[in-house]
Amino acid sequence: MCLVFINSMSFCLFRTELYSYTEEPEFSLNRDYFEEDFKNHVKGRRWMELSMEEQRAYVMRLLDALEVTDRDKRLKVARAILYLAQGVFDECDTETDVLYWSRHNVFLLYDMGIFTALLELLSMEIDNNQACSSAVRKPAISLADSTELRVLLSIMYLMVETIRVEMEGDSPERKAARETFKTELGSPLFNGEPFALLLFTMVTKFCSMNAPHFPMKKVLLLLWKTILFTLGGFEELQEMKVRMREQLNLPPLPEDSIKVVRNMRAASPPASAMELIEQQQQQKRGRRSRRPLVKQDSLDTYNERDPFKNDDVRDEEDDPEDMDSGIEGEVDPLDRDVIIQPPPPPPLLRPPTERLSFPKGLPWAPKVREKDIEHFLETSRNKFIGFTLGNDTDTLVGLPRPIHESVKTLKQHKYVSIAEVQIKREEELQQCPMTMGEEEVEDTPAEILYLGMLPSLSQYVIALLKLLLAAAPTSKAKTDSINILADVLPEEMPITVLQSMKLGIDVNRHKEIIVKAIAALLLLLLKHFKFNHIYQFEYVAQHLVFANCIPLILKFFNQNIMSYISAKNSICALDFPHCVVHEMPELTAESLEAGDSNQFCWCNLFSCINLLRILNKITKWKHSRTMMLVVFKSAPILKRALKVKQAMMQLYVLKLLKIQTKYLGRQGAEPKVYCRFNIDARPWDFQAEECALRESIEKFNTHRYDKNQNSDFTPVDNCLQSVLGQRVDLPEDFHYSYEMWLERGVFSQPIQWEGLLQAQ
Repeated sequence: MCLVFINSMSFCLFRTELYSYTEEPEFSLNRDYFEEDFKNHVKGRRWMELSMEEQRAYVMRLLDALEVTDRDKRLKVARAILYLAQGVFDECDTETDVLYWSRHNVFLLYDMGIFTALLELLSMEIDNNQACSSAVRKPAISLADSTELRVLLSIMYLMVETIRVEMEGDSPERKAARETFKTELGSPLFNGEPFALLLFTMVTKFCSMNAPHFPMKKVLLLLWKTILFTLGGFEELQEMKVRMREQLNLPPLPEDSIKVVRNMRAASPPASAMELIEQQQQQKRGRRSRRPLVKQDSLDTYNERDPFKNDDVRDEEDDPEDMDSGIEGEVDPLDRDVIIQPPPPPPLLRPPTERLSFPKGLPWAPKVREKDIEHFLETSRNKFIGFTLGNDTDTLVGLPRPIHESVKTLKQHKYVSIAEVQIKREEELQQCPMTMGEEEVEDTPAEILYLGMLPSLSQYVIALLKLLLAAAPTSKAKTDSINILADVLPEEMPITVLQSMKLGIDVNRHKEIIVKAIAALLLLLLKHFKFNHIYQFEYVAQHLVFANCIPLILKFFNQNIMSYISAKNSICALDFPHCVVHEMPELTAESLEAGDSNQFCWCNLFSCINLLRILNKITKWKHSRTMMLVVFKSAPILKRALKVKQAMMQLYVLKLLKIQTKYLGRQGAEPKVYCRFNIDARPWDFQAEECALRESIEKFNTHRYDKNQNSDFTPVDNCLQSVLGQRVDLPEDFHYSYEMWLERGVFSQPIQWEGLLQAQ
């Protein structure tokens, strides 16, 4: 998502996630190769002292050197380019200087055509069968097996992420370069397909065990940022929705739900029976009672002193660090699910008039579907007059006055989505293909991406879920599972306790970043495909369901979620660019165990929210999939997730609990769910529902993308001479076997003449 402004802290975060702590020695290696080459061509001067023309001339020389056939020389040149993209940190005094020169150099590299050259080298490395076969035969794969790929992907990631982010003061030239680069990445300019498809190919090749040396974390991060750049973030998607509703003559959106959620406060979940019993036992023993229930005043007080709270409106996809946390403060690691009641604030700090400023009721406008009104009238007519009128929502004869008022209220909040318009349009195209004519499909970036993904969509989805399963904290290592640690394990395994602790932190951090990238990527695809066409979204969602995405996400949440949210798997001293600007402090086992000063792991919180949103999207209004949530006993798992005091996360947990309430017993429906409620509670044939949806999707894909379809409306040539005179392409060896074919396929087959006459 493009931001009008982005601070240096969040910008550093995305660069930090790119590198494993095991790669830290390679920063000085990049610098050494650059300085060795730079001093040979520009003597007695530094990079910052060169004019723009001199810098362009030197980058052009590096570009020419990338075309050499010697693999080692080419790698040295690529490392020198990576050092430029990293911000020539050896010449900088502060992290801000590193970010400034990195941005300057990245736009220069793009202007000189470096990205296209890197793409060609990346394609060569992907097709390097010798490296793939060597990696397959190796018993253990390490960083050394993916050196070239890691260098290339790091440069490309820095270019995509740097150019994607808009900053105040960008020149018109940079803005034009950003739009050009965005168009290039989203267009089928790279071997006839978008750049994202090349990265998807790397993912499937890795998961099929054909290229186990691929650095998957870097591939996934680059894939996520590429799709984020080309398709746009949630703020851009919201703007597109507004424009589309205007074109379709639909009422404007009542509100932006993401912005509404940002202003909501987290709630305290009800205490469980075990917590209440434990509290009573402690009171009997005369101990100080631990209070699991926190008053909203205490939460408000915490939010007011929350250093992470930010009123700047941003999308959580870009900057999860600036989201309103709403989570309770640090507590004892052995008792993270119990929140200690803080002392009440002084009355002068919170005047009583402040409470009156909060609006009553739900913070968003209710939405009522046409189907909800039809079902309400059908039930009312059966009850009061004994028959129904189909889809008629206007005739209210014979119904009591309160029903009239109810229908009026429902119609006042009637909401027609873009998806409903698309479904209706698709039905008309299926029923009247000759009258409606051929559909005009706009070549949007989402349309181009879907068209490219369509032939292998199931493979892409399965590969992403395999990686998500391998990176989940609840997964156990298996001999047949894929190895996602190829780009984090060093050549020589640690021999000291300190090295082992450092590697353990690096491995956990590596998995957390992979989960974050996959969750964000899947959510982006679902939201953009749903906007582009509802059946594109349904196709991806159905593949996710068939690939067991629902139990996988529930398995992910079936852990101590508070411990996962507050995990400390980072070493600030080794984060880039801090490690290349400041002196490295002495690391000890105690400092590594203490972790950083952050109270919460924003990466994990970001992943949890996105996984909940994915689960909500693929189950919403789908009764068969809702039953899967019930069958897999998701209610207790989701209730435990409510302990995380973050408004957005609690909202999507409650949404998932809400859709199950009519299938759960009294005990399972305990939490008060303040969400829009589904009044449609009739029994369903779940298998028929899924099959009907699949049939609609197949019809959509066939008529829209299968140009060689044998349609019933294709003109037929009835002239015998014309048909016999058509040239038929036969195989080259046909003249060797055509006599045998005539004997077996024509002369030896009896012809039922009577049957032919009767058929006439």
